[in-house]
Amino acid sequence: MPSFLRTRTCAIAISLCSAWGSAHADYIWLAPAAGGAIEARAGTLEKPAAQFPDVKNARAFARNGQDVAVTRQPALVSIAGPAKEDVRYTAGVAHEGKSVTLYHAKWGRSETKALSDLELVPTEPGGQVFKLVWKGQPVAASQVQVDTSAGWRRALKPAADGSVHMETPFPGLYVLEVTAKVNGSVVIDGVKYEDVRHTATLSFEVPR
Repeated sequence: MPSFLRTRTCAIAISLCSAWGSAHADYIWLAPAAGGAIEARAGTLEKPAAQFPDVKNARAFARNGQDVAVTRQPALVSIAGPAKEDVRYTAGVAHEGKSVTLYHAKWGRSETKALSDLELVPTEPGGQVFKLVWKGQPVAASQVQVDTSAGWRRALKPAADGSVHMETPFPGLYVLEVTAKVNGSVVIDGVKYEDVRHTATLSFEVPR
């Protein structure tokens, strides 16, 4: 768990957005950038935000858990890749009142072990079957949203074992997203938030 969080939870309730458009929640995702680096963007793949949100305690880290250098720009965060390796970016965004969204973005699908609190991982390296993991334990999502740079969008339903199978018929960038509401509260920078949501994304490219 990131050091800036002290979480008191006993259960997790998966509650996904049921439709796109105005109800399709924003998220943070990772994508390859020029020079072999990785960048974090906010909003949605279809409509990236012009201004990256004011995040709290952001952290990018590699598969070995070591921090990776980041550079904040107006519309994105540049992460010192390389894009050929799996990288994670976590951050919190506070809202009005006592609510907060904790973002867990992952680039790459070569790793099958989750490192963030909430993470989508493939069941095999480079595979098309994914599972949702909450603090090391598989949990079943009600659905997983998929956006692609080709404009192909889907809401995927899990199988009986909680896994999600996704075809990759088009080349380009794929972003899988799931949002979960947590029962309990978190304390960030000395502020207690009662309404806590976690949004996890997994992004990867399918070559031509």
